Amino acid sequence: MLSLHTNNAALSAQNSLSRTQTSLSTSMTRLSTGYRINSAMDDAAGLQIATRLKAQTSGMAVAMRNTQNSISMLQTAEGGLNEVTNILTRMKDLATQAADGSSSDSDRTAMQSEYTSLTDELSNIVSNTSFGGTALLNNNGGKLAGSLDFQIGASSGEKMTLNIGTTLTSMHDDIHKAAGAFNGGTASTAVGGTAAAELTTGANANASIDRLKTAIETVGTVRSALGAASNRLDHVYNNLSNISSNTEAATGRIMDVDFATESAKMTSNQMLMQAGTAMLKQSNSMSSMVMSLLQ
Repeated sequence: MLSLHTNNAALSAQNSLSRTQTSLSTSMTRLSTGYRINSAMDDAAGLQIATRLKAQTSGMAVAMRNTQNSISMLQTAEGGLNEVTNILTRMKDLATQAADGSSSDSDRTAMQSEYTSLTDELSNIVSNTSFGGTALLNNNGGKLAGSLDFQIGASSGEKMTLNIGTTLTSMHDDIHKAAGAFNGGTASTAVGGTAAAELTTGANANASIDRLKTAIETVGTVRSALGAASNRLDHVYNNLSNISSNTEAATGRIMDVDFATESAKMTSNQMLMQAGTAMLKQSNSMSSMVMSLLQ
C-alpha cells in the first residue's frame, strides 16, 4: 500500500539497521578488548563462573608465593642445624681424642679450649638463626618452637601444619646435656660435668662421647622433619602451578574472544549496514511515487 503517513519499508529498514548496528558495536568492542564478555549483558552466567575462577587463580598465586617463602624459612633453619651437626661432630672427635690415654694434660687443655669455643658457637647459632628478623631455633620464643600453619591454597581449609616443638625441645635438652649450651644463649654446665671441664680428664671426655652422639642424632631428627616439610611444600607448589594453569585456561575459554569468528561477524555486519543503508534510502523515495499519481 502506498501511503504518505506510514512508510513500512523504511520502518523495517530502520529496525534492521538498529539491530545490525548493535551487533557491529558488540563485535568491535570484543575485538578491541580481546574479551568475549565485557559486561554481564554479554553472558551473565559465564561472567559469574569466570569471576569465581579468577578469584581462585589469584588465591593460588598467593599460596604459591607462601610455599616458596615457607620453603626458604625451613631451609634457613635446616642450614643452621647443618652447622650445628658439624660442630657437634667436631666436639665428639675432640672428646674421643681426649678420652685416649695417650693424650697429656696439656693436650686435653688445648682440646678443652676448642671445645668451649665450639659450645659458645652452638649457643650463637641457635639464638641468632632467624628469618625475616624472627628467631627460628630458639626454644624460648623461636618460630619453630610452636605449631606453624602454612596457607597452601586459596580456601580457608587448605592448610599444612608443622609441629616440631617437642622434638626441638628434646634437641635442646640433649645438646645441653652434652655440651652445656643453651642456658640463656650462653654456655652452661653440662650434665655430668663442669663448665669448661668436659675434656680435662679422660673420664669426663669418655662420658661426653655418648651424650654428643645422642645430641647429633636428635639434631638429625629435627633436620629430617624440616626436610620432609620442605619436600611436601615443594610438591604443593608444583600442584598449585598445575591447577593454576588449568584454571586460567578455563577462564580464557569463557572470557576470551575468538578473533577469527568475531572478525567474520564484524565483516558480515558491516556489509549488512551498507545494504541496510542503501535500502533505507530506496524506501524513503517511495513517497515520491505517491506524488506521481497525483500529477
